Amino acid sequence: MLPDIGVLGPYTYLATELMWGAVAAGLLHYSGAWRSALRTALVLYPFALAWDWYTLEVGVFEIPLRTGVELLGVPVEEHVFMFLVPAMVVGTHESLRKLRSPEPGPTR
Repeated sequence: MLPDIGVLGPYTYLATELMWGAVAAGLLHYSGAWRSALRTALVLYPFALAWDWYTLEVGVFEIPLRTGVELLGVPVEEHVFMFLVPAMVVGTHESLRKLRSPEPGPTR
């Protein structure tokens, strides 16, 4: 049986984002891709915001375990999510690239 993550009540969604955000931050730190992740998130943000706003307005999905704080008609947790996903993707991609590239040897 899986643990009940709803124990954090209205902070559940935000808490899970903070946990995954720490993973994304670790990947970005390792790969040095902070600027790429920010640039990617900023480019995607308007599209993600419009999509989230629309789907919430028409009732496609509902987020019960959230704080209730909204910005531009969208839960604050969704705004965090819109930055977290691109950060995780870029961090993963760039970390894998760094792992695959050979390390330069010592120079004399």
